[in-house]
Amino acid sequence: MRRFMLPLLCTLTLAAQVPFSRIQQADKEPQNWLTYSGALDGQRYSKLTQITPVNAKDLELKWVLQTRAPAEPNSKYEATSLVVDGILYTVQPPNVVFALDAVTGRVFWTYAYNPAPAARLCCGRINRGLAILGHTLYMGTIDGNLIALDARDGHLLWTTPVGKPEAGYSVTVAPLVVKDKIIAGPAGGEYGISGFLSAYSAETGKELWRFNTIPRPGEAGHNTWENDAWQHGGGSIWTTGSYDPDLNLIYWGIGNAAPDWNGDVRPGDNLYTSSVIALDADTGKLKWHFQFTPHDEFDFDATQVPVLADLTWQGRPRKVLMTANRNGYFYVLDRATGEFLLGKPFVKVSWADGLDDKGRPIRVGHSTPEGMLIYPENQGGTNWYNPAYSPRTGLFYIPSWMDTHSINTSRVDPYKEGNPFHGGTATHEVPGLRPGMTNRRLPEVGWGAIQALDPKTGAIKWQHKMFDVTDSGVLVTASDVVFAGGREGYFYALDARNGTVLWKAMVGGAVSAGPTTYAVDGKQYISIPAGNAIFTFGLRQP
Repeated sequence: MRRFMLPLLCTLTLAAQVPFSRIQQADKEPQNWLTYSGALDGQRYSKLTQITPVNAKDLELKWVLQTRAPAEPNSKYEATSLVVDGILYTVQPPNVVFALDAVTGRVFWTYAYNPAPAARLCCGRINRGLAILGHTLYMGTIDGNLIALDARDGHLLWTTPVGKPEAGYSVTVAPLVVKDKIIAGPAGGEYGISGFLSAYSAETGKELWRFNTIPRPGEAGHNTWENDAWQHGGGSIWTTGSYDPDLNLIYWGIGNAAPDWNGDVRPGDNLYTSSVIALDADTGKLKWHFQFTPHDEFDFDATQVPVLADLTWQGRPRKVLMTANRNGYFYVLDRATGEFLLGKPFVKVSWADGLDDKGRPIRVGHSTPEGMLIYPENQGGTNWYNPAYSPRTGLFYIPSWMDTHSINTSRVDPYKEGNPFHGGTATHEVPGLRPGMTNRRLPEVGWGAIQALDPKTGAIKWQHKMFDVTDSGVLVTASDVVFAGGREGYFYALDARNGTVLWKAMVGGAVSAGPTTYAVDGKQYISIPAGNAIFTFGLRQP
């Protein structure tokens, strides 16, 4: 581990503390971005209004932070930056933390964590961001640790092991702060881990409670597993959850069952994989769960940020949870009880013939040894990238993969610690295409879009089409501007009401993270990682 500070720079001793009360009331200080989704409700809705549909065309580049190239070709800059009182904190992949001047991009300090060579990763050397509480930053590491850093100068405070890297346990999720606890869990479903979500003491790193996302013998839900498959059942954690302080419930999306594509070796619904869970924040006890894809044979997961909102639902106020799931369906649930309220496809779906009145899919597709064509493909109708919801427009914004499909093939893979445990493959071959076209992103294998959906009906209100798919999160502001990017290398400002392109900038690399907006000295900025850099824009000054 290495810590670097620029010469003549003192530590940030005057940096303001961030007690949980500030995070809980993040909407009252929109000039900051205090938690992964901007606020605990997961809406990614900013009350800043300086950038509007009228003046968005005047956005210009203010600064760029060029970071070193990732250590592996498939590494991506996926972290959402935090901003606290003019200081921006971010993570270069896999685990290098930067503290920057949010106005100029000047580096105050960096902390470089050296992961153990034993780290096992399915999807690149990545990190999705930090959490902050008091004067402390919290980060997961790709070799299975949770660490705490002093936000003022970057020195290490403590390290807590979460899981064995040799067995595939890694921590790529941005932690969530709830009261005096840091909530996080391990990725590694593709290596046959047995997943969990845990709360850790913000002060010491000691584990305070644990909820097993793969129920052990004697725990509720264990009977949904057979053949001892639970021991390597997956259920990983790799996208941040949400929190309702009034109900004192944490909501979290859980990853796929393992092995990914061979369900024959794990009969049953395989709880709590591909589900959202609601846990008591103080004890970790399960309040309710909803499984989107029982007995998941498609690697669909449920690792989307649960978005919380209070809606007028069929004539009366209702506390809801909204999510666009990787399986191609958009859902609305009652977040107090888990009751299913609505489910509608937002992309082409062939694996299910609709949902029943409880929201359970009417299954028609499977992964087979011979291979079956499935819509959407295993990357899903959307994936981990962040959606957004605007209380002003009443629309839910989804970064989507349109008309994608894969041929899902199952096989028998014996479990061996530290080895991939897939149980099959998903390929993108298209009948009739010439050889060599497999896994090329062509119109025949789908395209990307930002979609705006009415959560009360599931109807798509507008769609911004891209040539290539998108891995970018989205953000919406109170002035009706949606910010989003894509693999094409463009960063967009769209009109939140109708999808009109207001402005775009070529950032020279794929956008694989969620944007952050903030203000310093009354000037609004919008910041986005792309490729190996962070680009920050603001309005042109007269």
